[in-house]
Amino acid sequence: MSEILFPATYGLVAANVIISLAGLNSRQVMQHAVMWPYGVHNRKEYYRFITSGFLHADLIHLFFNMFTLFFFGRNIEVLFTMLGLGGRASYLLLYFSALIISDLPSYFKHREHPEYHSLGASGAVSAIVFASIVFSPWQAIYLYGAIKLSALLFAILYIVYCVYMGKKAQDNVNHDAHLWGACFGFTFTLILIGILKPELYYAILEQLKNPSFFGY
Repeated sequence: MSEILFPATYGLVAANVIISLAGLNSRQVMQHAVMWPYGVHNRKEYYRFITSGFLHADLIHLFFNMFTLFFFGRNIEVLFTMLGLGGRASYLLLYFSALIISDLPSYFKHREHPEYHSLGASGAVSAIVFASIVFSPWQAIYLYGAIKLSALLFAILYIVYCVYMGKKAQDNVNHDAHLWGACFGFTFTLILIGILKPELYYAILEQLKNPSFFGY
C-alpha cells in the first residue's frame, strides 16, 4: 500500500525516531523531556507526560517499539477510518491519551521520589496493540517471531506478565505503563465503538464464538 494511507502512523514513527536520537545524543534534551514525576508534581512540568513518550533508552528499545507501532498502528489507522470510528483523529487521540494514562500510576507512586525517571512509547504502543485485538481477537500473533498464539491469548498472558513483573519491580522496565496502556487501549476502543458504531459489537461477538487459541 502507498504510504499516503498511513500519514499518522508514519508521522508518529518519524517523531519517535527523531526525538529519541536527539535524546540519546544530548543529555540536556533527555533531562528536559524524560518523565520525572517529582518535577511534574513540584514544578508543574506536565509536558513530560507527552515528551517522555518520544524518548527511548537505547536503539533496541526504540526499534522494538517502532516495529510494533509500524504494523499495529497502520492497522488501527485503517480500521478507525474505514469503520467510521473517527479516523485519524480518534487514532491520535488514543495514542496521546495512552501516553498520559499509562504514566499516571508511576506519577502517583513516585511523585515524591526525585531519583525516579521513566521514558518510552511502550504505554501508547501497548494501547494500539490492544485496540487491534478488539477487532480480531483470534488473529495469529507470533511471539518472538516463532511462537504462534491467538491475539486474545496473548493479551491475557501479557496482562498477567505485566502484573507479575510490576509487583516484583526487579528490573528497569515500567511494567505499570505497559499494563495501563494496554487496558486503556482496549477500553477506549470498546467505548469508541459503543458511541459511534455499536453495530460492530455483533461482528466482534460472532468472532468470539469461533475460538482458536493458537490463532487463524
